[in-house]
Amino acid sequence: MTSPTADHGTALTDRVVASVEADPHRLVLGYSPWVGPWLTGAPEPLPADVLAGITFPSGRPLPPSLRRWLAFDTSLLRRFDWFGPEGDFAPRPMGKLADEEFGEPWGSCFAPLSDRFDECFLLPGGSDSRRVLATGEPDAHGEYPVFALDVDDIPCIMLMYPGLDVYLADTAGLITLRGEGYSDLADDRTYGPRMREHARHAFGGELHEECLPGEF
Repeated sequence: MTSPTADHGTALTDRVVASVEADPHRLVLGYSPWVGPWLTGAPEPLPADVLAGITFPSGRPLPPSLRRWLAFDTSLLRRFDWFGPEGDFAPRPMGKLADEEFGEPWGSCFAPLSDRFDECFLLPGGSDSRRVLATGEPDAHGEYPVFALDVDDIPCIMLMYPGLDVYLADTAGLITLRGEGYSDLADDRTYGPRMREHARHAFGGELHEECLPGEF
């Protein structure tokens, strides 16, 4: 695993935590008030003894960014159904998540992706689109990719962030990303190598796949 720097993993998530602690009740998404603030009350950390031994249901390890974030707070992710009634992780296959978020006919477009992305979690963001963390092959920093699912015009899945660390930092306004395309980070000097690594794992080197009903 690549040595951590301030731009990746736990160190980058530390910066997000400090930003949220400084202003915990600001909106997560300024353009979408329904998501609400980062915190609605005091932080709700995952107990250290639980965090020490926790993995995803698949047995895959938690990325460093998520482990750091859960040490700070679980409440935001609970609002997005990351946990079941017993407090365990409650992932969804990509197709089920898309179906529950978009309904038909769009949801079925993503059903074939469930074999490839069987452990997914919804994140705040998007209007016609959704942000989804999918476990699988981690990058050199131990992070899993965050995808954008879009149903505006042609349904499509696109690599958007190389990890929860970068997603959180961008959402919190700590980093400035050039361009407005979903996958523009592939050309970023800092995050491009990680994006390309995930692109190889997910799409054979491409940054996205389009979807038509019954096809992928």
